[in-house]
Amino acid sequence: MIIRILFTIIILTASIPAQDLNSRIHQLTARELPSLVELYKHLHSHPELSYQEKATAARLVSELKPLGFDITTGIGGHGFVAVMKNGGGPVVMVRTDLDGLPVLEKTGKPYASDQRTTDDQGNDVAVMHACGHDIHMSSFVGAARLLSQMKDNWAGTLIMIGQPAEERGTGARHMLEAGLFEKWPRPDFALGMHTDAALEAGKIGYRAGFVLANVDTVDITIRGVSGHGAYPHKTRDPIVIAAQVILGLQTIVSRELRPIDAGVVTVGSIHAGTKHNIIPDEVKLQLTVRSYSDESRKLILDAIRRITVGMARAAGVPPDREPTITLASEEYTPATYNDPKLVERMLPVWNRLLGESQVVERDPEMGGEDFGRFGREKPPTPIFMFRVGTVAKETMAASMQPGGPPLPSLHSSIYAPDPKPAIEAGTKAMTAAVLELMTK
Repeated sequence: MIIRILFTIIILTASIPAQDLNSRIHQLTARELPSLVELYKHLHSHPELSYQEKATAARLVSELKPLGFDITTGIGGHGFVAVMKNGGGPVVMVRTDLDGLPVLEKTGKPYASDQRTTDDQGNDVAVMHACGHDIHMSSFVGAARLLSQMKDNWAGTLIMIGQPAEERGTGARHMLEAGLFEKWPRPDFALGMHTDAALEAGKIGYRAGFVLANVDTVDITIRGVSGHGAYPHKTRDPIVIAAQVILGLQTIVSRELRPIDAGVVTVGSIHAGTKHNIIPDEVKLQLTVRSYSDESRKLILDAIRRITVGMARAAGVPPDREPTITLASEEYTPATYNDPKLVERMLPVWNRLLGESQVVERDPEMGGEDFGRFGREKPPTPIFMFRVGTVAKETMAASMQPGGPPLPSLHSSIYAPDPKPAIEAGTKAMTAAVLELMTK
């Protein structure tokens, strides 16, 4: 009986600080939320493309500077590093991305973007935050505000980074090449968030292990022997070869990759020819390739080369006109692997803070995110990218009815997050995660 009473006292005593901490997170978030929503609307209506995020970065720096962060700008482009030291303890890095997409917004929101710019190819394009980076940034600022007001609850070094060019898959690499892990304290843990276009706003999604894929961009040029369309026997038709290659590529995932492994080979672009009756000299293909493990990635890329060259040889293409297969290494994005122990550590924290019904396990996806690169540097840093639901409750309910309207995906011109509950959940979840890792 005495042991039972003592055990009850210990449990109650241990739970009181967590309850007080959660109450404080709720109270501070409620106070900051109106201005965070206004910040979101500003960021949403003023998006900037990858490599052009100058004003976006400056706005976030202006939000963090008064909080007491030591900030360095111009890291890996328009990236910034903000550091807050609060005694001895672990180093925790929190990352947000900054860039928008070349998408013409059609949401009809009063704060919808009407921005246009010139991209790096010289094209005039519309710009939209169609991937939720404005939600990320607003929640990032919210967490920074709360943590700066709760310094009595944590100890260590907090590093908050604004990363450019996520949509191009290069920003994380550029910041690392600029000395992110050498010039500043190397993080013991790294945290990030990403919007979820199929999860109700106010909920947090998680997944241990692989959550997002390796992304490779492949360019193929298939060369033939041109000639008149009426005399195909005098040519080596690259269009027919390309058609055979495209079909052959579809056997890689279905017949070469282990059935329990995931992979995608998509031909997104075909360009060839000028006229009905001319067999052209060449065909250009553009591919996106997705995988999880390094082994699967190598298998798929090797098979693309083998099938493409093999089809050309089988068609009698001269050796000096064999296909060229180019891997765009500049835009390679490694898979994001959430550290299972770190994920497991966060779940009870969020369950207590938000309620178990608000914390939902999500499926892995074949989309890409260069946040995963922060976990691949040697020695590896445990990372965790969680999801933030963005779908309005009534929209979610309608979509789940038989014949209900489908939910727009990320990168859609009509993707319109419900900002208030999404930012509220993102701010609370990120703040609680940092406090768990840095609690006194």
